[in-house]
Amino acid sequence: MDARTGPAEAGPYYLPTGNEVEVVEQCHAGGLAVMLKGPTGCGKTRFVEHMAWRLGRPLITVSCHDDLTASDLVGRFLIRHDETVWQDGPLTRAVREGAICYLDEVVEARQDTIVVLHPLTDYRRILPIDRTGETVEAAPGFQLVISYNPGYQRMLKDLKPSTRQRFVAIELDFPEPAAEAAIVARESGVEQGTAVALVELGGRLRSLRDRGLAEVPSTRLLIAAGRLVASGIGVRDACNAAVVSPLSDDATLLGAMRELVDAMFP
Repeated sequence: MDARTGPAEAGPYYLPTGNEVEVVEQCHAGGLAVMLKGPTGCGKTRFVEHMAWRLGRPLITVSCHDDLTASDLVGRFLIRHDETVWQDGPLTRAVREGAICYLDEVVEARQDTIVVLHPLTDYRRILPIDRTGETVEAAPGFQLVISYNPGYQRMLKDLKPSTRQRFVAIELDFPEPAAEAAIVARESGVEQGTAVALVELGGRLRSLRDRGLAEVPSTRLLIAAGRLVASGIGVRDACNAAVVSPLSDDATLLGAMRELVDAMFP
């Protein structure tokens, strides 16, 4: 059985939608950094987890945010037992150990933080640590992977061209309906017919983006609804709680989405 579609014990489940597995394998072999672009909940994080397992490398994940500093990534001096000691940050640990370092939603980090990545994304593959004067060479197997949602961040934040051009970019999206239904059924435990109906609901709700819906329902939300159904919750209640309510607080939008749920699951 192909490891990409095998049971959970064979590694994190991921169903490819194109040639993304082969591209990342070649990037890893060639020491190239990777940038994953795609909507929230389309499987970017699961894809990285799957690739780390497939490549046999440890994975260090950092969820980026506005207050993330370069020191948070690289490391800092700490006081322990009346002495000052250096503690590596997650990026430095990954560089030393030859791990895959995954920076999730990287554009949320401050620009001066992102700059520290540059020496790791070209032929040098080094991490200068200014505070200690050390230059760490990337161990074999190290790979830098970043991700972000271009649709959500386009009007808010973006990566500078000088940063973007240091990465091989892979665009991910929600799977085709048949593949998404297979994922929902497998990950949630619901029967195939229910999974197909949940995916159909997701597709219809995604068409509401033009009506002011900032974020469309992700595969992750459909799986959450499926898990509620599998646990005994009614399908309409599951869809309203796990899919509709997380998407918006706007009463008009919520009403329209709930009417759609009622129509699909009378």
